[in-house]
This record gives sequence, C-alpha cells and structure tokens, in this order.
Amino acid sequence: MLSTLLTLIRLLKAIVRSWNRPHFRSGFLLAGLILLSGTIFYKTVEGWSWVNALYFSAMTVATVGVSDLAPQSTAGKLFTVIYLFVGVGVFVALFTQFARALLQIEHDVDAAEARSGKSGKGHL
Repeated sequence: MLSTLLTLIRLLKAIVRSWNRPHFRSGFLLAGLILLSGTIFYKTVEGWSWVNALYFSAMTVATVGVSDLAPQSTAGKLFTVIYLFVGVGVFVALFTQFARALLQIEHDVDAAEARSGKSGKGHL
C-alpha cells in the first residue's frame, strides 16, 4: 500500500512538473480526447454502457486486451483497428513525457543531495 501511494505521489509530481510543457499538455489533451471518442463510439455503435465503453477504450490503447468485451459490428471492428494504432502512439508519447518528468525529478533530487553532501540512497 505504501509503495503504491509513493508511486502515485511521484506520478502526480511528474504531471505537475510536465504541465508547463506544451507537448505534454497537448498529448494529455489528445489522450483524453482519444479515450472520450472511443467511449462515445462504443456506446453508440456497439450499444455498451458508458463504463464498459470507457473500460474497453482504455484496455485497447493500453494493449491489455479484454476477453469479456469485443466489438460485434463490422464498423466496430474496423474502428478498433484504427483506434488501436492511433491510441497506442499517442499514449506512448504521453508516457514518454511522464518518464522524462520522473527522470528530471530524480536528477533534481540527486543534484540537491550532492550539493548538501547527502548520499543518494533511499530517495523516491
């Protein structure tokens, strides 16, 4: 539980640190729009609930895959193929920005500890 909380705190710090970067903001917005568009598509075309449509959209772009849901219509199947390729690319770019921010946080902590004479062991 503690490690999950610490990881969540690091993620939030990375988001805050990255927010001033235009590429991050646009990627974050685009990722949100991709999830929203997938959710709306699956809700209207496949007739799924909002939660199931969002769940399937997120699992698709995360390349997890779910066996309990699958598009039944031809349009749904074709959309999913395109959605997968576009969504994965956008989310990879977004997570690259997260990684950069996390690495910058690590670098800043290491530099601060070096200036103060502390060792770099045991930090987030």
